[in-house]
Amino acid sequence: MEEAYNLSVSQVFRKDGEKFAYVTFTKGNQRAEGKIPDCKILSYEGFEESEIAQLEIYMKLELANLKKMAAGIDVMRAFMKEE
Repeated sequence: MEEAYNLSVSQVFRKDGEKFAYVTFTKGNQRAEGKIPDCKILSYEGFEESEIAQLEIYMKLELANLKKMAAGIDVMRAFMKEE
C-alpha cells in the first residue's frame, strides 16, 4: 500500500504588499515546501523531479482551497486556546 501525502498550510503572511502562504507536503521521510499563490516548490528532500512537478500542478489546481485554508488560520487564537 502506497503511503499518503500529508499536507499542511501556513497562515497568510504579508511582505512588501504581497500576500502569500507556505504549503508543506510530507510523505514518509520526504518533504517539500511550496509557496502560494506562486505555486512553486521552494525546497525539497527525497522527492523526484517528476513528483515536484506534480505537487506544483496540485497547488495550481487547488489554489482556491489552499488560500481558504491559509486565510482560516488564526495563530493567536490557536496559541491562546485552552485545552
